[in-house]
Amino acid sequence: MSKIKQYLPWTIRIIIAVLFLVSAFAKLYPSAITALGTFEAKQLIPIGFSEGFAPYFSRFIIAAEFSIGIAILQPHFLKRFVIPVATLLLFIFCVQLTYDIISKGASAGNCGCFGELIPMTPMQALIKNIIAIAMLVYLYMLQPKDAGGQKFNYLLLIFTSIALVMFASAPVQFATEQVATSDDTMVHPDFAQPEEPFSITEPGDSITSENTNGTEGEVVDDREVEAVVETEPQGPAKVTSKFSKFPNFIPNGVRIDEGKKILCLFAPGCDHCRETAKTLTEMKAEIPNFPPVHIVFMDEEPEKIPDFFDFAGREYSYRVASVVDFWEILDFSRDTPGVVYLWNGNVRYFADGINEKAFDKETLKKELAKKK
Repeated sequence: MSKIKQYLPWTIRIIIAVLFLVSAFAKLYPSAITALGTFEAKQLIPIGFSEGFAPYFSRFIIAAEFSIGIAILQPHFLKRFVIPVATLLLFIFCVQLTYDIISKGASAGNCGCFGELIPMTPMQALIKNIIAIAMLVYLYMLQPKDAGGQKFNYLLLIFTSIALVMFASAPVQFATEQVATSDDTMVHPDFAQPEEPFSITEPGDSITSENTNGTEGEVVDDREVEAVVETEPQGPAKVTSKFSKFPNFIPNGVRIDEGKKILCLFAPGCDHCRETAKTLTEMKAEIPNFPPVHIVFMDEEPEKIPDFFDFAGREYSYRVASVVDFWEILDFSRDTPGVVYLWNGNVRYFADGINEKAFDKETLKKELAKKK
């Protein structure tokens, strides 16, 4: 029994340290900038944080989690400060999770406690936090009144160092400046696309080239063409999709609810998004009359867009949406990469994330092969 009492405090401290360190690391997975943007849009902004303040608070809270994970293993102000702060932070998380459970349900998607690394429902996360609080309270009771060192500067050094690393390695991304084109759609000035060489056609029209040396009806460029092949079945009755309410983020001139479309929701720095785009390029080469592909990029690391297309194997028409608007398009409940197949506005296939709903090439092929 004495040995249990001897080792129990350190066992609890190690468990709590792992809990906080994994939680902090998971919020930066798989890409710090992208993961932080997701954390801010899905967790902070919905509870009232402004778009301007959320990026700073997200880095602060993750720095605090890293700091607690380290500080719980050192002696200075362990009982007087570290354990109470860790308990308070978990209590605040519990309040938020309780609100989510009441308003959205106990199993309402991923709570974000461990980011996308370890998805957890609000109820699972709440139980985890209550157990951790109980362990911290017991640890507090086990500590002698004057236990440990009394150098608060050590704690300040830990937090300050981690916070500086956070802001240096994942600088706050300000919204990329946008300029209006003649048709009032928005494009990023650094990545504005060249004019399409083909006009957008109606059913039965021939495809005509513009600003080229080709003759009418000849396809002299491999750029995306919005054309309806006459042999294509008419498909289901036209409906208005939810995506049509985001006209500023649908690529220039694209009528998203007419005919077949592939709408992708990607983050430029997301490896899974890149792999998905590459697979779509391969499918486009394999499948005749493959639907036009259009991309909405999250406004995180937009400078990686050219490299994204290099990896994908070709360029696609695209727009860039702010982090909040991007996640609104995905209903705040879905994840990247998102791939939507629409036919006359009807959503025939919607893949998202990297788990059970992840993009599947064969499933999309089966949907594309259907005649109605």
